Amino acid sequence: MSSSVQMTELYDNALLGILQHVGNIQNFLQVYFGFLYRKTDFYRLLSSPNDRMGFPPGVAEKMVLKTFKLFEQIAAQDRERTAREAEMREREARMAPPAVQEVEVESRQEEETMEQKEESAGATSSPAVQSPPPSAEPVGSDTVPSPEDQATPSSQTAATELGQAQFQENPDSYNGAVRENYSWSQDYTDVEVRVHVPADVVKGKQVSVSLQSGSMRVAVREGATERVLMEGELCHKINTENSLWSLEPGKCVVLSLNKTGEVWWNAVLKGEKEIDVNQINRERSMASVDEEEHAVLDRLTFDYRQKLQGRPQSHELKVHEMLKKGWDAEGSPFKGQKFDPAMFDIPASAVQF
Repeated sequence: MSSSVQMTELYDNALLGILQHVGNIQNFLQVYFGFLYRKTDFYRLLSSPNDRMGFPPGVAEKMVLKTFKLFEQIAAQDRERTAREAEMREREARMAPPAVQEVEVESRQEEETMEQKEESAGATSSPAVQSPPPSAEPVGSDTVPSPEDQATPSSQTAATELGQAQFQENPDSYNGAVRENYSWSQDYTDVEVRVHVPADVVKGKQVSVSLQSGSMRVAVREGATERVLMEGELCHKINTENSLWSLEPGKCVVLSLNKTGEVWWNAVLKGEKEIDVNQINRERSMASVDEEEHAVLDRLTFDYRQKLQGRPQSHELKVHEMLKKGWDAEGSPFKGQKFDPAMFDIPASAVQF
């Protein structure tokens, strides 16, 4: 990966404490997702245009899978690096010369062997017929995609004719769009770009990715050349320290771009077709809301549900608690009677939270 995940030990002690308390990873995951269920809009679905918080069907699940795949890719790279280092150490151990005298003998034998091979090759080869070098390829081969990689005109037309309503229904283009060779989506803090790759691209070493603060480039390696799939100047700056990429073998390169500012993008690259940000869901996820704002949103949600059920809202309940204290006090005309909240009409402006 050209950029790495920002690993932090800041929360390790707290998370380890939870893990030790619950006993195993399965219970730990239940605690984590239980928190998302109770304190965020992670499981809340957007069922109508008037919904203010939540996600379309499939988007929350995609976020979980995206994070799992990310660290799965990192773990696979760690295993490959460890295997390469072990293989290199083993190769160096095999190649280490045991003694100076033996090296001299082997070198003389190798020279004699090479001379014999050259004489044999000179006797059997014809100087008039020469094979082209292995690296020779037709000029321009790196710019001509295979038939499997080329999208049909009808599929390209269908992608460009899709409107924002259709983009919103697809988790891969939620708050973004589908373009000829890629799709992109976004939330309040990040942009995800999925660049399609040929089916035979199954390893990270077959891909070349460059992420800069103001530009990006994605290419696939084809022998000694590279074929660029996506390249250009970004519409907005990104934080390269928190941006990364991974490969879904045979499908796409997934770019996770971290925004430097809290702004909704209308395109990924400058000069490309822009979306109308007024047609996307620009509400912030509750995961990005601070504690004070979270409390206000919880109270508004509670009041809405209470109102639908014909029950007192939070401001009324607060006043009721105060009134109950004086209801049975000495000298109260209501002493000994059951408290009746219907006797009071309490406007929301009468209570300060």
